[in-house]
Amino acid sequence: MAKTIAEINEKIRSGTAVVRTAEEIIGIVEERGADAAAAAVDVVTTGTFGAMCSSGVFLNLGHTRPKMKISRAWINDVEAYSGIAAVDVYLGAAQVATNDPLNMVFPGEFRYGGGHVIQDLVAGKSVRLAAEAYGTDCYPRKHLETSISLAEINEATLFNPRNCYQNYNVAVNAGAGRTIYTYLGVLKPHCGNANYSSAGQLSPLLNDPFLRTIGIGTRIFLGGGVGYIAWQGTQHNPGAPRDEGGIPTEGAATLSLIGDLKQMNPRWLVGLSLLGYGVSLMVGVGVPIPLLDGEVAHRTAVRDRDILAPIVDYSSDYPERSPRILGRVSYEELRSGSIGIEGKRVPTVPLSSYAGAREIASLLKSWIEKGTFSLTEPAARLPGPESAVTLKPLEIRRRDI
Repeated sequence: MAKTIAEINEKIRSGTAVVRTAEEIIGIVEERGADAAAAAVDVVTTGTFGAMCSSGVFLNLGHTRPKMKISRAWINDVEAYSGIAAVDVYLGAAQVATNDPLNMVFPGEFRYGGGHVIQDLVAGKSVRLAAEAYGTDCYPRKHLETSISLAEINEATLFNPRNCYQNYNVAVNAGAGRTIYTYLGVLKPHCGNANYSSAGQLSPLLNDPFLRTIGIGTRIFLGGGVGYIAWQGTQHNPGAPRDEGGIPTEGAATLSLIGDLKQMNPRWLVGLSLLGYGVSLMVGVGVPIPLLDGEVAHRTAVRDRDILAPIVDYSSDYPERSPRILGRVSYEELRSGSIGIEGKRVPTVPLSSYAGAREIASLLKSWIEKGTFSLTEPAARLPGPESAVTLKPLEIRRRDI
């Protein structure tokens, strides 16, 4: 018998809701079947904790005396975008510090950037703010140097345009020439290692592959606080190839997320340095999935061995937008510590934390069981495989001069 989110929320309020993590539901479905599991369990919690470069924070800094219309701003020497309004800025997680002394001495050794500033703010630290302006009659101030903290500014809104990829690449370097440095970490030549980044069977969008329950307005765990799904993420590609079970076999759907940074926890927002590439932010995300019926329960019982990811060569062809796929491998194999590639055993390196994803799913489970976190009805569905949404490249057109 089908349930509604309203009915599940009533059980959450009364303290009778049955909640299980995405790991725990697997055995229940296998033992009892999907329909019986849906009848017995109300919510399944998911989690993921990994590098999410497309993240950042909107900050309203407050007005100075005299007032200032900021045209350029730096926070701990990391430039923030200021073309919004007088004292609003957007600090991107992947922005590198302009005066990073380590990078100036050893190019590629990126020590600090936007993700680290966000972590410092959430940790309650004071950060340096420098700003410039051209000056107007109503905003005459032209220069500013001060310190700020999260508690002192008006609003701090974490807004991440693209998080929680539904599956992703396994990165290798099949070239013979040299070690290469990528957003998936350091890749040794001759397939010396294979790097991947996904929570597999705990990952939110792999537990709802057709986006039946996850939509715009879904309340989530975000960075240790409460957030919401604001829209589909950039590069959302729900039409990606799928296997017979409906699971995407490469990067597919993505989520755009929003939440109040002042609620969050530096345990779940961690600045990250990627050697030879840049900086990023590790973001903790947990999404509750209401078990509305047996079909939803069946999807949440996905296992690591059921999810295949493409092994992609990041050497010469990848920058030219024509990467070579060397095969596909399950997350069960990836988590074993090594995989086979063209007759060779290759060590695997996770760039996301499965232990962190498990902790997030458990935390979200406890919030729901305590009645401090209820579910929301999506205001609208996200574009699914049936939509016309596709991933488009940028073509460079040269004009005659």
